[in-house]
Amino acid sequence: EFSPHVVKRQRANTSSHHSVGPTLIHSPPPHHRPDRAAAEPSRLSLTGFDHSYPGPNLDSHPQVPIVPERSSSLHPSATDKLSCQMVELFEACQQQPSDLERKEVCRTRLQQDIQQVFSSARLYLTGSSMNGLGCRSSDADMCLVIKGNKKPDAIRVLACLQRLFRKLSYVERTQLIRAKVPILRFREKGRWDDLEFDLNVNNTVGIRNTFLLRSYAYADLRVRPMILVIKKWARHNQINDASKGTLSSYTLALMVLHYLQTLGEPVLPSLQRDYPESFNPLMDLDVVPEGPKHIPPYVSRNKSSLGELLLGFLKYYATQFRWDKQVISIREARAFPKSNSQEWHNKFICVEEPFERNNVARAVHEKIKFDAIKAQFAESCRILHERKDLNSILPFRAVMIKESSRG
Repeated sequence: EFSPHVVKRQRANTSSHHSVGPTLIHSPPPHHRPDRAAAEPSRLSLTGFDHSYPGPNLDSHPQVPIVPERSSSLHPSATDKLSCQMVELFEACQQQPSDLERKEVCRTRLQQDIQQVFSSARLYLTGSSMNGLGCRSSDADMCLVIKGNKKPDAIRVLACLQRLFRKLSYVERTQLIRAKVPILRFREKGRWDDLEFDLNVNNTVGIRNTFLLRSYAYADLRVRPMILVIKKWARHNQINDASKGTLSSYTLALMVLHYLQTLGEPVLPSLQRDYPESFNPLMDLDVVPEGPKHIPPYVSRNKSSLGELLLGFLKYYATQFRWDKQVISIREARAFPKSNSQEWHNKFICVEEPFERNNVARAVHEKIKFDAIKAQFAESCRILHERKDLNSILPFRAVMIKESSRG
């Protein structure tokens, strides 16, 4: 997803303040691992696992991540229809280098303008744009880090930025949203598409979980297609919008990772449990990008196809997972019992944020929305089990056409 010339320009245009490094880093391409490739049922190429990160002191500029080179090592004999449909959708919809470049150009310009007001501030792309789970239509999440002895008031900072942005020639439609994590939402001026930017202040857990999810995304070739397909399915069926009381994309990603961790033969481990020093929640932000470089390649013995995993995911949440009694935790690679704490008590869906350990599914607070989510899992599970055709639960070719029209 990241081309070298984008990385070079970002490094050249970034000021030399020692602060949090942007969310991507230089990395050599991973070595081909045939035993890993055998688990992937696709005839198309997917990306391998990036597990090498340099330290923050290589130069005076913060690190800029670069995704690993593509791997063409996929099992040629696994060609079941559903798996091939999933890979076709993934290949058409995954974020392209031009998409990231556009976001990075905007980030660079904004940081330069913001530093006229907040001289020590640093601006970072976070979320799906950087963790390997983005698609062409993914919005861009940004975290503005302002260091100092006194914690800045997020609303005041964002209000100040809103006044600044109204004077900028390349920004339009600024909107200050006073959510639990306040954001300033805006768009690039003169663009025909609907790409939005969401900027928060000092919500640095977003930087930490960007690197954690990135490590999971490239730990197994099946992870990225699985999550993209699930997000597209949920969006199509109107259960992927936290602002309307359903599931956020981040929550859905954690739900997929949890399922892949808890199979009889897991597809994924718990990286936080197995490598706590690499994902220490108290680790200084300057060295967060270095953590994953200590993680050896993970080889799963699970050889399930993408189609089998999709069917299993829907069945797990439709018939096995106990919504009323369990909390999803990728940190522990298990579902632990709900306690009577305020975080989990009387909540319809409980999904643990892996660093802050709060409930990222708290947006689902109405029973009618919760029932709709459960019903959609059950209905899609039934239909897909009968037909083994992605079109039966998601018009994926129409989604591909819409996605390919971007950029």
